[in-house]
Amino acid sequence: FQIELEKLNNATDEINRLEIELDEANTTFRLLLNESTRRLKLLSKKLGSCIERARPYYDSLEVAKKAQLECQRAAVQFQRANEFHQAAKETAVLAEQRFLSKQHEWQFDSAWQEMLNHATMKVMDADKQKAECGREHHKRATLFNAAEQKVQELEQRLHRSITKSRPYFEEKASCQGQLATQKERVEALQHAVAKVKSEYAESLKELERISEEIHYKRGSGRLRKVTDDLMLPHGPREPGVGAEINVCRSDVTNKMPILTDYELELDRCDLRSLGSLSVGTSSAVSEKDDSEVVDDDEE
Repeated sequence: FQIELEKLNNATDEINRLEIELDEANTTFRLLLNESTRRLKLLSKKLGSCIERARPYYDSLEVAKKAQLECQRAAVQFQRANEFHQAAKETAVLAEQRFLSKQHEWQFDSAWQEMLNHATMKVMDADKQKAECGREHHKRATLFNAAEQKVQELEQRLHRSITKSRPYFEEKASCQGQLATQKERVEALQHAVAKVKSEYAESLKELERISEEIHYKRGSGRLRKVTDDLMLPHGPREPGVGAEINVCRSDVTNKMPILTDYELELDRCDLRSLGSLSVGTSSAVSEKDDSEVVDDDEE
């Protein structure tokens, strides 16, 4: 009983500590998001419409990077399938050679026939898997080459806009990296809180079981009152913590409504800024943007 009670108290302290860290991590994420959108809006107003003109290039660059990763993964899978196929072929050949070398000593029984059939089936399965991986790798390589070609075409056609808008997209990539790192920390804390609350609930159930067992054996209501008093964990706790595992997990989920699609939020920065730009920006910026369009078209 004392062991379970100690576990309950330790879980209480751990939940309180983790929830404080989770609140701080949520606040940090919110501040980072607000600061990121502020910086991007300022850059968007400063650089003008070249951001929107250069966006197809940066979108295509992102698609090309993802296609390259998928192509590399497909290549690794094809290599593994090829190695497995070679190993299966060697096993089948060795088994057949061993039988031929010993056929004057052995009789070709059903067990040996089964073993050879199994080796042959492994070769056929490996060959099929190799062919599938080869087709997948060819498909991914084709998509990657097409994406690379599109990036090169856009880079030539939108060279001036890409150069002018580079500070914005570099800042955006930096903001996305910071927000992704902070989001991972928040999610890790969420899982940690859910795990400890689950342990808290298990300890609480075990204490209740022990209390019921002692009360049943003693047949005394007095002992029930004493054990119930002992079960109260030290330190303040919110009501309902540990009562049900599902409730605990939904609690943790509700703790964080701010983890929306931050990438979409960052994408909106230049769009909102460009909207206000068309109404109230200086004529100097507008003239520079118009001349830039002509230059791009000439290129």
